[in-house]
Amino acid sequence: MSLRDDTAVAAPQDQRSKAADHAVTGADQGRFQAFMAVIVRRLPFGLSRVVAASFLGYALINGLTFTIDLGLLTVFRSGFDWPLPAAITTAYLLAFGLSFLLNRSLNFRSHAPAGPQVVLYLVAIGINYVAFIFGVGAGLAWLGLEYHLARIIAGLCEAVYMYSVMRWVVFRDVARH
Repeated sequence: MSLRDDTAVAAPQDQRSKAADHAVTGADQGRFQAFMAVIVRRLPFGLSRVVAASFLGYALINGLTFTIDLGLLTVFRSGFDWPLPAAITTAYLLAFGLSFLLNRSLNFRSHAPAGPQVVLYLVAIGINYVAFIFGVGAGLAWLGLEYHLARIIAGLCEAVYMYSVMRWVVFRDVARH
């Protein structure tokens, strides 16, 4: 299965109209997805045949929220002198809450009930936290790697895991084209 098998390229006109009917945010959703599709079509080296617009959207959104995560981590750890586990956890939860909201509304454009999605997402971030954030990130920091670098390495691992979970588990209601 390729990353390309997604809502990515262009939604049929009736789906774009349906999204626009929901509210002002429907227009924003459509513009975001259309912008991601335009960029994907222009990717070099044949990547446009492999990369889905939702993957690019995920990378953009989660790049932003990861930056927020690192900023909050720095403030909590270096600014407020919080213990590293508390700083990592608080920054992580705040950034991932924002990631859920942006990915649900702009990237995956899900209209399923949010309650079950939140539960699935919380399970996914719980697994992600233990395996990658605490396991890889804090583990590398404990072994002596500078905590920002440890967090970046953990972030690369979690990016692959979280995109997969969001696309095929949490937001599985989204029609694929």
